[in-house]
Amino acid sequence: MGESEIYVSLDIGSSKIKVIIAEIANDRLNIIGVGDVESEGIKKGIVIDIDKAVDSIKQAIQKAERMVGVEISQVIVGIVSNQIMLEDSRGIVAVSGDNSEITDHDVWNVLDSAQVAPLSPEREVISLIPHQFIVDGFDGITDPRGMSGVRLEMEGSLVTGSKTILHNILRCVERAGLEITEIVLQPLAEAAISMTNDDKEFGTALVNIGAGTTTVSLFDQGKLMATSSIPVGGENITKDLSLGLNTSTANAEKVKLEHGYAFYEDASQDEVFSVDVIGSDQQQHFNQLEIADIIEARLEEIFELVQEEVYRMGARNLQGGYILTGGTMGMLGAIDLAGKTLGNHARLAMPDYIGVRDPAYTTAVGLIQYAYELEGLEGRDLGSETSAYNEEGEGRAEKKAKAPKPKKSDDEKVTTKMKNFFGAFF
Repeated sequence: MGESEIYVSLDIGSSKIKVIIAEIANDRLNIIGVGDVESEGIKKGIVIDIDKAVDSIKQAIQKAERMVGVEISQVIVGIVSNQIMLEDSRGIVAVSGDNSEITDHDVWNVLDSAQVAPLSPEREVISLIPHQFIVDGFDGITDPRGMSGVRLEMEGSLVTGSKTILHNILRCVERAGLEITEIVLQPLAEAAISMTNDDKEFGTALVNIGAGTTTVSLFDQGKLMATSSIPVGGENITKDLSLGLNTSTANAEKVKLEHGYAFYEDASQDEVFSVDVIGSDQQQHFNQLEIADIIEARLEEIFELVQEEVYRMGARNLQGGYILTGGTMGMLGAIDLAGKTLGNHARLAMPDYIGVRDPAYTTAVGLIQYAYELEGLEGRDLGSETSAYNEEGEGRAEKKAKAPKPKKSDDEKVTTKMKNFFGAFF
């Protein structure tokens, strides 16, 4: 058995906080622990109550720890699209070597120069995504090191985010007793397990319909071209059901999960269930066809908004079609309705691992896959660290997360993640 290492992802969602513990050996990922709890203090992907958010993160971490007996000290965290902006970036430097050979130092210099951009005081650079390097006017170069040249240029996308929102997430994770090892843009993480190179090359929209928001990300020419967030999601369907069935949101959510069907034409009139009437001890009876009518109307509206957003991004002909994921897409009939409404081929994306075969876990598993690829490309040691551990403090040998690194300030943490992101380009 080859060496293995533990990776832990933290997906901070509006509805659920999800923690995934994975063991990777011989390039194979194995999910060994899952912790998910109701999300408190988070609304539409933004922290609105730090204390409640911290408590939710702690509960999810503890749930995952108890499952496998692994002490978690470091996590990979995703940043959602409603917190970021992509801006074109360009860096130009003169090659510094005496023999005109481009070295690591020259590459770092051009990457650093590409970060110099006027930003408003409330925004901060999160990372830089290189698209290509140009050596003395010759473009399309992915790795210029070892080449000869006088001038080195880089074209890419600068990722910036709200300083307040970003630092609030950092503080929540830190107050939960954790350190962030990687900050990953969620669309890139989701693409790591749901998109092929051809999907990214020929024009594909990756859509994550979560509880509070819907994220639309456009990939073309092998890269992330644009990403944005629409403030509607599965919670809107729950509210519609609550009003239509005259019941509480908790009951409406239960009905949606247990009996919901998104495509009216395929729903069953024979599936009948009872629902408590709000403010009384009475119950009403409904069938699946009746709630499918409510669900389809709202979900169809969400798909129409997605299509409008894709058009706004400038994509009218998506050869790769639509790839859909997120918790809401786990509902029966959702992908059929998507194909009909969007007028293009649509497919569902979800992790193919035992225990997490649900589109709600795409982001959490994708964070681990993406971070693993980053570390491999950076050439870091992927060996595991193990020690004896069990609930009584002795006996069973278990994999353990890495020991915490020295504490850093919020600014240092963001800078470190940005540099790690640069290294992954190679």
